[in-house]
Amino acid sequence: MGTDIHGFVECRAAYRTLEVEDVSGWYGAIDLELLYGGRDYDAFGCLFGVRNCAGFRPLAAERGLPGDASDETRQGYEAWGRDAHGATWIGWEELSRVDWDERAERVDDRVHEFTRDPSGGWVPAGKGFWGRADRPEGDEWIQDGRLFRQVRVSRRDAVPERGAWAPVWATMRALADVHGDEHVRLVVWFDN
Repeated sequence: MGTDIHGFVECRAAYRTLEVEDVSGWYGAIDLELLYGGRDYDAFGCLFGVRNCAGFRPLAAERGLPGDASDETRQGYEAWGRDAHGATWIGWEELSRVDWDERAERVDDRVHEFTRDPSGGWVPAGKGFWGRADRPEGDEWIQDGRLFRQVRVSRRDAVPERGAWAPVWATMRALADVHGDEHVRLVVWFDN
């Protein structure tokens, strides 16, 4: 059974407020499913520590549902009942400072597989648990015309700049441009 992600981009409306104290509560700006429809365990591990086979120091693991979560977020989370797990959140202020070139803390639990493209170069073909994860980083071997390699990936490998998360980041950036970095966050949870 796979693990799926759910959540909301939340925002506190700071536009046209005179004082910091005037900033209202959090609003569910947009449901995550309208921006991200993937199931990418490398991204889940890198960002939130869920299905973290690649061995990242997660950016925002196990923070729980924020006590001041928006009504939309709270209702969405509660609708999943006991199936919801791994609730956490991360603010745009944090995301905008991430070093996307930072590498995982260890070699990936999975062996990375490559096949030849028409020009003869090696291109990624998949990852799997083939019982060789005890090999050191960079170790590689060819078997049945395929290249296998032990890899320690970067955050950029897990969450490519123009990848599936780009619409989420663009939405958060746009809201932050209007309301301020500290007034935008992503709240997520998972189900199996």
